[in-house]
Amino acid sequence: MTLDIALVLSILTISVIFLVTEKIPMEVTALLTLGAVALTGLVSPADALSGFSNPAVVTIWAVFILSGGLTRTGVANVIGNFVMRLAGKREATLIMVIMTTAGVMSAIMNNVAVAALMLPVVMDIARHTRRPPSRLLMPLAYGCLLGGLTTQIGTPPNILVSEALDHEGLRSFGFFDFTPVGLIVMAAGILFMMFIGRHLLPKRDVAGEESAVGKVSHQVRYDLEERLFHVRVPPDSVLINKSLAEVRMGSILGWNVIGITRGDHTLLAPAPSDRLLAGDLLTVEGRVGAIRELANWHKLIIEDEGIELQEVYTGELRIGEVLLPADSRFVGKTLNGLNFRKRFGLNVLAIRRNNKAMRINLADERLQTGDFLLLAGQENFLRELADTAGFEQFHLLDWGALEKVYHLHQTLMVMRVPEDSPPAGRTLKESRLSEVLGSRVLGILRNDQPLVLPEPEEVLNAGDRLVVEGRARDLTILRGLEKLEIKHGASPDIRQLVSGNFGLVEAILSPQTTLEGQTLRRINFREKFGVNVLALWRKGHAYRSDLRDMELRLGDALLLLGPLGKLRMLGQEPDFIVLSEMAREEVRREKMKISVTLLILVLAPVIMGWVPIYIAVVVGAAFMILTGCLTMEEAYRQIEWKAVFLIAGMLPLGTALDQTGAAKLIAAGVVSLVGPWGPNGVMFGLIALTFAATCFVPTAALVVLMAPIVFSTSASMGLSPHGLLMAVAMAASASFMTPVSHPANTLIMGPGGYHFSDYFKVGGLLTLVILGVLMLVLPIFWPLNP
Repeated sequence: MTLDIALVLSILTISVIFLVTEKIPMEVTALLTLGAVALTGLVSPADALSGFSNPAVVTIWAVFILSGGLTRTGVANVIGNFVMRLAGKREATLIMVIMTTAGVMSAIMNNVAVAALMLPVVMDIARHTRRPPSRLLMPLAYGCLLGGLTTQIGTPPNILVSEALDHEGLRSFGFFDFTPVGLIVMAAGILFMMFIGRHLLPKRDVAGEESAVGKVSHQVRYDLEERLFHVRVPPDSVLINKSLAEVRMGSILGWNVIGITRGDHTLLAPAPSDRLLAGDLLTVEGRVGAIRELANWHKLIIEDEGIELQEVYTGELRIGEVLLPADSRFVGKTLNGLNFRKRFGLNVLAIRRNNKAMRINLADERLQTGDFLLLAGQENFLRELADTAGFEQFHLLDWGALEKVYHLHQTLMVMRVPEDSPPAGRTLKESRLSEVLGSRVLGILRNDQPLVLPEPEEVLNAGDRLVVEGRARDLTILRGLEKLEIKHGASPDIRQLVSGNFGLVEAILSPQTTLEGQTLRRINFREKFGVNVLALWRKGHAYRSDLRDMELRLGDALLLLGPLGKLRMLGQEPDFIVLSEMAREEVRREKMKISVTLLILVLAPVIMGWVPIYIAVVVGAAFMILTGCLTMEEAYRQIEWKAVFLIAGMLPLGTALDQTGAAKLIAAGVVSLVGPWGPNGVMFGLIALTFAATCFVPTAALVVLMAPIVFSTSASMGLSPHGLLMAVAMAASASFMTPVSHPANTLIMGPGGYHFSDYFKVGGLLTLVILGVLMLVLPIFWPLNP
């Protein structure tokens, strides 16, 4: 083994480990891999960057745009709705129609986009036929994956192996070269799901009474009964005439107020500005025990009020003020949404608006044009912020001017942490001091030494003296919450609350979302969209409390309650898919004929062999935008940039495997292991390896790495690479066994209520069926012996 081979195999191993564990984003792993093979001299700098201009990469992003044009003009909607009307009510027939429809559309469209488009349709079918969505959504995802096998543009692995053949100077695959084998595999998959697979599908949703938007009861699946209860506002409560925003039930108790009953009238999905009155009956979602835990917070001892900030902020810390101009990109955002403390390394002590200083409950306050922010931190961080676009008129303040304008000493107090109090032994973040007290810890006096700008991970010790914003009278909110009267007895039925113009629906993040990793609080979900999030379903589990600070992930299902108009508006947001036909995003039907014509004009010269596919699809993508089938912004959103960067970054590693001889070394191992069983044994080994690897490694990256190994193996055994490459491409695209092996699988996990084991049980058997079909069919259409 040469040094170059050792280097490239080391890079390969490290890359695969990072791709499997996802410790860092996959596309970042790919770019680091690109840099590694270039810096070690395994490939030239030009070759390292060639992946971005590779015809396969160009074809993939252009196909995403073409697919987006068909989506935005309603082509898929028309096909889906027409075929679904013919499906009937028998489960086997429904599965056949759903999988066939999804498969046909996936042959020419991005299969993730097809799954996203069909989700609301299939959810409505489940409601109308009184079937759990879990019986139909997995067939939908698998139908999309199987359909992608049938054409050259159906899935990225097909495009990649076609380009790999062309790069080696061999005859490339044509548009319909995948079709004979692909159709047989697709038919076998559909038959399996109709007669065997459907009996293995779970039944995790219960058809029930009608709601405003459908006939499926979400109460059982999300276990809402466990967390729904009533509380009454006493006649002498200090909470009377205070708004829900001022009471902060969500921050302090983790409660979600979903209704206020006042006499005979119930106000559903109340706004943060709605005020409480004596005798109000609140329908609340959360933990009843949270109210009992409030008693422990009285153990915090208030020592001083009116402390001077100079006692805490000394040494290198400075105070400054900055203005938000009209064109600031921060206007309309909140400090929490901006992650201001972590982003700039500074504390916002106050906001001055219209010559009035706001000093408490700042985290979720929307910033406005003309706001002055009072900032505290190291001078170098203050200077960096002053140079940041979006801020103006920065200047440092002395203590005298500070107190004269902001009167901070009026809202500062010192609280001591006793040994048996809730915060003792916890980090600032874990203690939830900011949420419970509605203020921020500006400093910690520990052994008479100030600890300023404490990090969220700072552990609080018994005896610590905390300098916090607020006043003792502000703690009356806690006492008011303690005295709320919990009404014991039967749990409220959410379905009885939903009527008239209110609806209960599920929504998921769209494949093109920009909100993955964000929290509901950070995006101001309740204020922005006007609907309540009752629960979140993730990986087989329902979460009903403290949802506002959970990071959203692809595959999460959100149970939403709100006015039908607001739910329809949410359906128009590109970041979400509302799983009901009533909230489906509007399309440009007047452009439908244009988009279909463009697709025909793109595919015809490719099929005839007149124009290379990567040129045809780029021109077609450009005309999709020029003709108004989709906007430039929509085109950018349609492209799966993760896939583009992943493939472009991993292609140089494939080149390095080939040029260093590492691929030949791996191929020799493959031949020695399965070679004695002949060409079919080699094909079986490559298919089995690819199927196993798809559970952990992204399919596009896997094909890039497998291609040089296939070429070396076929050369050493004197076999035709075409059959082996098609086998690897189809095995990579048939990613059935885990929810993370393909985005289409992830997309349906939340709405279907699936567990990881469901994919392995159904998808594992389907994989064995596809393996058997490929072994029988591929040698007929693509003989291994030249």
